[in-house]
Amino acid sequence: MTTSATTGQADGQDGPHRRDTDTGPADTGTSTDASPDSTAADSAPEPDPFDQDALPTPKGASRSLLGSLLRPHSRQVWVAALLILLQQAAMQTGPLLVAVAIDRAVPALRRDDSGPLLAVATAYLLCAAAAGALQYGFVQLSGRLSQNVLLELRSRIFRHSQALSLDFHERYTSGRLLSRATNDVENLRGLLNNGNGLQELIGIGLSTVYITAMLLYLDWGLGVAALVATPPLALLVRSLQRRSMRAYRRKSTATAAVVVKFAETLNGIRPVRAFRREPANDEAFAALNKRHERVSGDATLEMARYVASSRLVANTAVAALMVWSAYRVATGALALGGLVGVALYLRRLYDPIDRLGLLLNTYQSAAASLEKIAGLLTQRPGVPEAKAPVTLPAPGGAGPGREVVLDSVHFAYRTGGEVLPRFSLTLAAGRTVAVVGPTGAGKSTLAKLLARFYDPTGGRVLLDGVDLRELSGAELRRGVVMVTQEAFLFSGTVAENIAIGRPEATREEIEHAAKAIGAHDFIAALPAGYDTDVRKRGGRISAGQRQLVTLARALLADPGVLILDEATSSLDIPGERAVQRAMRTVLHGRTAVVIAHRLSTVEIADRVLVMADGRIVEDGTPAELVAGRGRFAELHQAWRDSLA
Repeated sequence: MTTSATTGQADGQDGPHRRDTDTGPADTGTSTDASPDSTAADSAPEPDPFDQDALPTPKGASRSLLGSLLRPHSRQVWVAALLILLQQAAMQTGPLLVAVAIDRAVPALRRDDSGPLLAVATAYLLCAAAAGALQYGFVQLSGRLSQNVLLELRSRIFRHSQALSLDFHERYTSGRLLSRATNDVENLRGLLNNGNGLQELIGIGLSTVYITAMLLYLDWGLGVAALVATPPLALLVRSLQRRSMRAYRRKSTATAAVVVKFAETLNGIRPVRAFRREPANDEAFAALNKRHERVSGDATLEMARYVASSRLVANTAVAALMVWSAYRVATGALALGGLVGVALYLRRLYDPIDRLGLLLNTYQSAAASLEKIAGLLTQRPGVPEAKAPVTLPAPGGAGPGREVVLDSVHFAYRTGGEVLPRFSLTLAAGRTVAVVGPTGAGKSTLAKLLARFYDPTGGRVLLDGVDLRELSGAELRRGVVMVTQEAFLFSGTVAENIAIGRPEATREEIEHAAKAIGAHDFIAALPAGYDTDVRKRGGRISAGQRQLVTLARALLADPGVLILDEATSSLDIPGERAVQRAMRTVLHGRTAVVIAHRLSTVEIADRVLVMADGRIVEDGTPAELVAGRGRFAELHQAWRDSLA
């Protein structure tokens, strides 16, 4: 057997010795730093040293996200806007009708003319009925609209999280993703909730406009005087917006940190119990919980300051206006009905001040959550889909195996330091290649490049002459399958987990794959056979049995290239032997790359690559390398000594 290429020197200085599970390629970060904006929802968040995984939110991303969610429902939005406009107009007509009744209908009644009073009363009842009917229509329509928007938003978060590349998930914890899809979406639900949300916030804004217009109509002097209190109140509202936005950003971050710690502890409950980590975890969780309590208290304190200040301004304005209005009535400059109308309108104008603070708090919480979600959804996959995907040619050999070529490939993670210096390598179709070497040598990184979990920083990875970047995701996964050290099974039946390899497979094909692997006997012995629920992470069956199920899944997928990343390293000797027997069946006729820590796995390989510091330092058949004096011979001798 010949090697098509040898390793070469990397461009520039060699990178430091690194772990294979670093944080992502150097050339795949596409997010831009956020820039300040004039609106609270889109202003750039201040750096929070507590949130080390914070994602930058580009300027305008929140508005863009909201627009994309509402655009499919634009007709409903316009109808809802019309309903709330008409509802506010009907509701705010009441005090004006009261003023008309006092100044015109009552004097006419004294002249035995009840017509004006009946007309005013009828108009008042019609306005009240119209306001109620319009309110009902708005609540129904906006409720359906908000549910549709939140459903689409949560679905987007789920779909986008799956589409993001492996490098993103290695640096952004699943707990934070859960917080985005649950806590942050629920904060938006709180704003869209009809009882205490967007409807009332819009209603307060519209009523302010209507009431101001009515005051100007009743008496332009009083209307202008009422507007004098507006600038101080506007300044208080703006101050609350700025301060509470910062507070709610910190609260969203603190909430995510609590969720992350909780999820991390439960996922690692076995080592937690084994090493008695409960007290240390309690202490760490208490610190996170205390921080959450503190930042939540900051938001409440801002609300308290606003309520006290706004109430002082509002009460002072109402007292001054009522004294002036009474004086004008006494001097005959203002009718008694006008005074009553002004009093009713002033009460309606300033009474919602306290509720406005609560609603602004809800709005700021939702805006901070929308900003976090927008920051997530603006992340672009480090491994993008092909713009003009091509189809793989049919395999040229007798089996499904395909030729793999790494052409002048080199790779570095985004955190810096080159992991794989530039090299070229050809893997012949239908042959099994084992990759060995110490931890951190770059074995798993090589496997991830072959599976296109990462794209190389430079060079190309070719599958039967086609660059992996030119293949669609579905085409690539049909051609290349990777079985990892962690034999991950989803909740569901054994048959469903095997069928992941080819969802359209029949029950007979699923059972045939299991029999070929040697898994049929233990599956048939389960309480419900292939219909047995394996539970969370496959906890109902042993590690070796889980690995056999994943190999049956790979066999059913029938890929041209199969990558086994330390598939037996966590198994005991009987489990390892069962998996090795299954591997011979799975690898037959395929191009296979086997990442191995245990040299017993190497025995089935046609070729061995020995890696060190990101370079391939030895290349040959197992027999050739064992007979030599290189690193593999030393590793093989050490392995034999350990068996002895």
